[in-house]
Amino acid sequence: MKFKNIKSHLFLILSLFIFSSAFAQPWKNQLTLDHRLVKKADNKATLIIKATVVSGFHIFSVDHDPAKADFTGQPTAIELLEPSKNIKLIGKLKDSKKPLIHKDEFGTSLWFEKNVEFIQEIEVLTDKSFDLTFAFSGQICDDNGCVFVEKDIKVNFKDFKIADATPTTPEISTETEPQATVAGELTETFTPETADTTQGKESIDLEKTASKAGDEEAKDFSWLLIFITGFGGGLIALLTPCVFPMIPMTVTFFTKQSGTRKKGIINALLYGVSIIVIYVAIGLIITAIMGPAGLNDLSTNVWMNLFFFVIFMVFAFSFLGAFEIQLPSSWVNKADEKSDKGGLIGIFFMAFTLSLVSFSCTGPIIGTLLVESSQSGMMGPAVGMAGFALALAIPFTLFAIFPGWLNSLPKSGGWLNSVKVVLGLLELALAFKFLSGVDLAYHWGILTREVFIAIWIAVFLTIGLYLLGKIQFAHDTPIVKLSVTRFMFALTALVFTVYLIPGMWGAPLRLIDGIAPPRTHSEDNFRFVRGESNGGGAMATDTLFAQYKKDMHEVDGDIYVFHDLEKGQEYAKKANKPILLDFTGYNCPNCRRTESTIWTDPKVSPILRNDVVIISLYIDDKTKLPKEEWKYSKALESEMRTVGNKWGDFQVRRYGQLSQPLYVVTDPEGNDLIEPFGYTPNVDKYLELLSEGVNNFTKK
Repeated sequence: MKFKNIKSHLFLILSLFIFSSAFAQPWKNQLTLDHRLVKKADNKATLIIKATVVSGFHIFSVDHDPAKADFTGQPTAIELLEPSKNIKLIGKLKDSKKPLIHKDEFGTSLWFEKNVEFIQEIEVLTDKSFDLTFAFSGQICDDNGCVFVEKDIKVNFKDFKIADATPTTPEISTETEPQATVAGELTETFTPETADTTQGKESIDLEKTASKAGDEEAKDFSWLLIFITGFGGGLIALLTPCVFPMIPMTVTFFTKQSGTRKKGIINALLYGVSIIVIYVAIGLIITAIMGPAGLNDLSTNVWMNLFFFVIFMVFAFSFLGAFEIQLPSSWVNKADEKSDKGGLIGIFFMAFTLSLVSFSCTGPIIGTLLVESSQSGMMGPAVGMAGFALALAIPFTLFAIFPGWLNSLPKSGGWLNSVKVVLGLLELALAFKFLSGVDLAYHWGILTREVFIAIWIAVFLTIGLYLLGKIQFAHDTPIVKLSVTRFMFALTALVFTVYLIPGMWGAPLRLIDGIAPPRTHSEDNFRFVRGESNGGGAMATDTLFAQYKKDMHEVDGDIYVFHDLEKGQEYAKKANKPILLDFTGYNCPNCRRTESTIWTDPKVSPILRNDVVIISLYIDDKTKLPKEEWKYSKALESEMRTVGNKWGDFQVRRYGQLSQPLYVVTDPEGNDLIEPFGYTPNVDKYLELLSEGVNNFTKK
């Protein structure tokens, strides 16, 4: 691609750079299942499933009652995937030994540590060989949270001839469980007769069981988008005054110092690889230092958002020419000295010198990329930095291999400073995205949607007028002749400005979903545009809805949601409807995109208005809890003092997840009807998952 074409697509790349999205880290390989079928006399058999959990985890008894433990913990269960005429289940699934009884502030739980066997008695109705598949389900937990487990277990009833069966002595584990921490009733111990004839072993991969089908596809798409975003950021960095002039200087070095063309090509390739290694290492170091919780904080924590607002404002004013940000000159000098050594080490430090020298221009781009990519989990920053480094490395490498192409490069000049100014203005606009999250979390009501959009209108209008030469900043060169490329960028900025204007009066503005505050965060909820809403679809005429309306909050699409778990469950019980549990956050762009594009879709919104009760729990809500409710959270490893802490503790304990959005359909008692699922940008897929939960409730 020619350099002029790169410039002409700058705004498209910037848009992709701003609107990038991401998404959660499940656990894996914490549970192993063994199963065996035991033949007995009198046409009977026993299916024994042994569960072994790693140290620190526990699995729940079949008799565990979630209602007695603040709806925490799913009892272990099995069921036939399809009805069979070949067998009959005798009684229910049983534990092989007494469970631990654990009592805390949330209630009483029955669970096992290390290992336990679950036993199902069976009557066999035929002598023929056949296979049956049982669905094993349950939940394992540790101090940090819980993960659901589902696994199909195939059992072979081979040559089941009752006349040949001989009862034998049981081989059930005699290991003694530790004493329960609180005295209480223990469940009955069952010791079935065993004769091991058919057995198998299944290793549970929790990365598959913790996420609904389709999550891996969403993750892959997210990483691809992060890589493309990083690549776009690298192309932008190339156009800055700190990087662009380095291209001919570096190429000249390789052509003069390498001696032969072959050596020059090898050195150029090593230089490009060094750039990639350096920036990917930065992403990996950030990931290793912060960990999954830290990465989640990077994109959702209120104080982190306030910090990034300040940082982005500083970089914006630097780009506009108010001052210059530079790393200590001693760092650059030391790296430059080592680059003189030659060989692989010298080439590596040449690349390292480039990264230091260009920091004042690439810093804001890298910072934005790291913040946005952190939402896609542990590998997000590394993937984003790989894209950034690749875009940065390709031109240096190609021009070193084909030095004649240098003649096609535009000369350095005033246009480089124009690129820097435009980037500064974009940084200024993006900074208010972070401040908006803080405003929402603390309910200040200062940066409403109208104010936010007004700021963006002013910024993009300024970009358009600046590119047309109507406004000038420090270090700008007067525009003698307006180029077509510059005019097209100015026109794009002005068109985007016009697009934003209707948002002042309630237009959806889908292009900035997840960046601007939601439409309900306006000075009067835009009721002067759409009229006073009765809300709730079919619920609008319901006296029960009228009774609880004060406890609800209206979102886009005439949809009402609860923000209190107990109130929402109370309403759902009286209305006899399932619950859509929505773990969300004010600083969650994907949550806002779901609400404004998926929830308002004509295929989804009728279900949300009429068939479910939505309970939206904001993990970053900074409203203070009453002091008597303050207590230490093992899941969060900190004291719960805010409403957000309370819901965060509940999410981690119940679902073992740190990220938002997380959706799960439950019954009014809190029993899950489907596996939790995360950000699902596809309307049909979201509808399928939502409908599955509603249908499962109807069947109960």
